[in-house]
Amino acid sequence: MAASMAELGRRLVLSMAAATAARAEWSPARPLRMIVPFPPGGTTDTLARMTAERLGAALGQTVVIDNRPGAAGTVAADIASRAEPDGQTLFFASIGTAATNQFLYPNLPHPGEALAEVAGLFSLPNMATVAPSAPWRSLGEFIAAARARPGHLTFGSSGAGSSLHLTGALLASRAGIDILHVPYRGAGQMLNELVAGRISIAFGNISTGIGLVRDGVLRALATTGAERNPALPDIPSFAETIPGFLATVWYGLQVPRGTPAAVVERLNREANAMLADDAVRGRLANIGVAAMGGPPVEFTRFIARETAQWRQVIREAGITAE
Repeated sequence: MAASMAELGRRLVLSMAAATAARAEWSPARPLRMIVPFPPGGTTDTLARMTAERLGAALGQTVVIDNRPGAAGTVAADIASRAEPDGQTLFFASIGTAATNQFLYPNLPHPGEALAEVAGLFSLPNMATVAPSAPWRSLGEFIAAARARPGHLTFGSSGAGSSLHLTGALLASRAGIDILHVPYRGAGQMLNELVAGRISIAFGNISTGIGLVRDGVLRALATTGAERNPALPDIPSFAETIPGFLATVWYGLQVPRGTPAAVVERLNREANAMLADDAVRGRLANIGVAAMGGPPVEFTRFIARETAQWRQVIREAGITAE
């Protein structure tokens, strides 16, 4: 009996050791696919390609970008959720696909039911800009003007239901102002209209407008992070005028739910290694982007907090994606 127990113990130890080795040694046998919910070009695609390049080098396999734009990311999220959970498919998740789209599109399933978190990757604030000829020199001045003439001033975004639209809605709610939303098909068209004076103010990602602000083409009133962004240290944060105001754009890595834990662990480890690299951090800082990182559960909790905030904003403002 003693020998049998000893043998059982030996087998248990060997089994645990084998399982640990399997988790540590997972590597893809062929190129991976990273589904990206927006078209080539722009901030999302740039960050996704940097991630794919770094992960590919670490994993010893090419990570192929598969751009699947449409319906603010819902098309790509659906494709990713239906993929085999074998570690070969990655999804470059955004605030829309992971948190807000479920409240904007009828009958859209909750993203958490089909996709699992690997790691939060990047976070960047939005930025409120005006034309150089605009009379407002600060966010406080713009708010005062909007209060003086309810419904008269306008704000632009890159589309109905976008994070930029939601940022404007959050400003209207928190500041108690009435400003009219004007959606555009992309940031380029919106910024052209802003410079021409056809809208009062525009909300855009900091990485999209930072060059125009530095060149004096646009005037930045404030950024939407909790603090001033190191890339534009002279520009106040919204929180300096409206305490507690926070509205960031963010991206992370997800996989089809059911993907083996060993795959998730390896991907998480390599993603965090990428985000800790000084060269990557320097590149991100230049365009106002912050590295996130952490274990999968941290990204899951982050998504839950964001979902709660934007659910309330969307419902109070009656926002739809149509």
